[in-house]
Amino acid sequence: MATKVSSSFWQQNVHLSIILPLSVLAFTYLILMHSTEFRLPTFFASCHSTIPSDEDDSIMQSVSKPDLRILVGVLTTADSYERRQLIRLAYSQQHGTYHDEEVDVRFVFCSLSKEEQRVIVALEIMQYNDIIILNCTENMNKGKTYDYFSSVPTLFRDHPYDYVMKCDDDTYLRLGNLVESLRNKSRVDVFYGLVNPCHKADDMDYRMNSSFMSGLGYLLSWDLTEWIAESEIARNNTEGPEDIVLASWLNTAKKGRNRYHNFPTFYDYKGESDDMCFRHDFIPETIAIHMLKGNLEWARTLNYFNATKGLKPSNLYHV
Repeated sequence: MATKVSSSFWQQNVHLSIILPLSVLAFTYLILMHSTEFRLPTFFASCHSTIPSDEDDSIMQSVSKPDLRILVGVLTTADSYERRQLIRLAYSQQHGTYHDEEVDVRFVFCSLSKEEQRVIVALEIMQYNDIIILNCTENMNKGKTYDYFSSVPTLFRDHPYDYVMKCDDDTYLRLGNLVESLRNKSRVDVFYGLVNPCHKADDMDYRMNSSFMSGLGYLLSWDLTEWIAESEIARNNTEGPEDIVLASWLNTAKKGRNRYHNFPTFYDYKGESDDMCFRHDFIPETIAIHMLKGNLEWARTLNYFNATKGLKPSNLYHV
């Protein structure tokens, strides 16, 4: 039932409604940038997130440890409000595709630079608690990926993940398939994704020593994020195509020796394009599908995976 709110109520509370979001964002930003003890709270009920706050630690001690913990960082920009909301909706419909695992999906971008961002992003944080704001100037290939992976071991050191993933905001993950694909994999020295160039993936010498994983989405085991945070190889080489640069760190240091090539389950949206080793029609086994640049591509993808099957008939809408 709709609730009526008098104009006097709004007049009395207008200052609070403006100041509160700004205060929350300022506090969140200050803590994230300067405290090594900061731990982001949980979000996404559909993702079985259980990162505890300090007051929840005693409760968590009595809860059995999950079989698998995955952090998925969706690299995006502060202005991409509509895309973040679409992604939240898409993942909310995957509830129940896995049970004894935790998958935390969080949006990752650099420092806020506009007045409207500071208010609107504050509201998102208050509502969803699914955002990581890095201490950097927004960029794609000038160190943002390094800032992400190198920050994770500090941000989540009290509750480490088994794996940490990076993906683009035009990539859609099938979270249940992701979990299943990792269930029996090594959890140490892992580099997981779609080997590029994919036509050379079967050359094991190339795969192990020269390859990189497509930037659409790739995953590292926790120990590799700890190594990145401490490595001068990574710290001194952060600029350039981010997927190639990250692989160069691992190849130089002979890291990521457990390399998993996810063909054909990682791929680009086909549309009207020709089939390639990295682009083909939808398949049920999909883990990651990329190049969902607009709402139409997202809609066709979600339709294929029956995302709206739970929609119940009602005389309130005609679809």
